[in-house]
Amino acid sequence: MSIIVRSLPDQAYEIVRDHILLGTMAPGTAVQQAAVANQLGISKIPLREALGRLEQDGLVTSFPNRGYVVNTLTAEEATEVFALRLKLEPGATADGARRATPADRDHARAELLALEREQGTAGTGHVTHNRAFHMALIRPAGGITSQLMERLHILSERYVRVHLEPQGRDDRARDEHRALFDAWMAGDAPVVETLTARHIQGTLDDLQRELAG
Repeated sequence: MSIIVRSLPDQAYEIVRDHILLGTMAPGTAVQQAAVANQLGISKIPLREALGRLEQDGLVTSFPNRGYVVNTLTAEEATEVFALRLKLEPGATADGARRATPADRDHARAELLALEREQGTAGTGHVTHNRAFHMALIRPAGGITSQLMERLHILSERYVRVHLEPQGRDDRARDEHRALFDAWMAGDAPVVETLTARHIQGTLDDLQRELAG
């Protein structure tokens, strides 16, 4: 057993990231570094390191003389991110089903249960667990595949939150996740690929309608 001590930049990264995903740091607004550092009880140095990581994640952008600004949500970005997921993720998830070990299956089951517990609750937990569940299905496919898909999932997380806001979306997502999980556990790669593509396409269709205005 070991104790993992998180650094100040790591802690700042997670806190600010949660604020962005929840919308308490609204899209298009500047990050008030002095105020945020004061609220967190840290100096600006670890906060700047955290903001640099968030820029790599595509959640903020730095501008000369303006500092960091929270990226806006656009139909164009949603289309690009989810179209990439649509091209890559069905095959990656199917490969994960083919290669999964008993330990991988136990991990995927735990992540699905954690996601189902969080769905319908306030906060960003359901969004984070959504990513963790999908990544648990992908991870057996290989390290490079996992790294690429993790990046796309981070970029899509704010859009997933927007997608799940309308009434009834949680129920639909829960049913789709359950069906996908059952096929994945059975190692039925063709069905996994079909269900994953349908799940992503449905989310993209909803987002394009919601963000069009």
